[in-house]
Amino acid sequence: MRVLFSTVPLAGHFLPLAPLAWALRAAGHEVLVTTPDNIVASVLGSGLPVASCGPQAEFTGLIRREDLSEVPEGLVPQRYLHGRAFGRIAGGSLAGIAALAESWQPDLLICERAEFAGPLVAASRNVPWVQYHWSVAELPEYRHAAAEELSTAMAASGIRDLPRPAAVLDPWPASLRLGHAAGHQEIRHVPSHGDAQVPSWVFERRSRPRICLTFGTVLPQYGGGGLRGLMTALAQALAETGAELLLAVDDALAVQWTAPHPAIRHIGRLPLADTFPTCDIVVHHGGQGTSLTALAAGRPQFVLPELDDQFDNARALETAGAAVVLPMAAAAPETVVKGCLRLLEDDRYAKAAARLAEVSALMPAPSALVAPLEALALAGTGP
Repeated sequence: MRVLFSTVPLAGHFLPLAPLAWALRAAGHEVLVTTPDNIVASVLGSGLPVASCGPQAEFTGLIRREDLSEVPEGLVPQRYLHGRAFGRIAGGSLAGIAALAESWQPDLLICERAEFAGPLVAASRNVPWVQYHWSVAELPEYRHAAAEELSTAMAASGIRDLPRPAAVLDPWPASLRLGHAAGHQEIRHVPSHGDAQVPSWVFERRSRPRICLTFGTVLPQYGGGGLRGLMTALAQALAETGAELLLAVDDALAVQWTAPHPAIRHIGRLPLADTFPTCDIVVHHGGQGTSLTALAAGRPQFVLPELDDQFDNARALETAGAAVVLPMAAAAPETVVKGCLRLLEDDRYAKAAARLAEVSALMPAPSALVAPLEALALAGTGP
């Protein structure tokens, strides 16, 4: 069968799809990824074939403050703004994905939850599609805002509402999910980091605690200089505890650091799946990939949520006893240091994290989803 994967042009949204795409390829199926130009190179770095569905669409550049005047009652404004931005990305991708579906004739589409053009194309062609549901959060604001942004295109195709998927794949352990995810299909989170190289020193024996600090790929761009300043202050404060510190950031941001503390071992890209097991604590923003990769490694987490689903992800980890949570808006270096020392000294966090890692390891691997996806494609009927 032919399976078309669609994603918005954000690496953190694409990378969770890569292991499933590879599982399908290993089973003998044809796979193609489509995304705007921004991350075509990143997809190629994962070894998968990719076709662009449109020109660059910068997520942060598509967020418009004037949309705040249109937020319906009961919806979270920040999430609504971001949903409108994802709707704009879909609007720019729709023609490209439709043309690709017409020429390549996929039997099944797999779309990450912030990509809304693929589902519309699937519905118009009566082809089944599956959603990859990253994060714990329900995020109704995304669907509502994207539907408003795409209303003209939907009306032209005779589609009254954003289509629902034939199945939803969820990489979060059932014990951490919220009520809306009760019917989701489990899939194990298998970390993917594209072409990030593993430094040989990562596996060397060490004599002091190791902390990894990362704010992902989107947040440093979203937060601008203020967030980078906070990250610098946190890095300095954590390094002064005597721990070895790793800063996992894009190389473009790494060059902005000057005169780093001698305890800071690394600044730049890191493959987190290989790095986290060698750390004692992970300090991060609560993003999907970072949270689940730290969970799979069985490491306690200090989470500083700032955007959208990050708060729900952080709360789930905290409730499970595997994390300490502090909103990024309230973060101060001395507070984060105290929290990290607490994670190091109280073994209840490490034990809870180890239990979650065991649960995660028992979830179905992407290869186990190949047969159910084959059955959906064979049925050949969209939602």
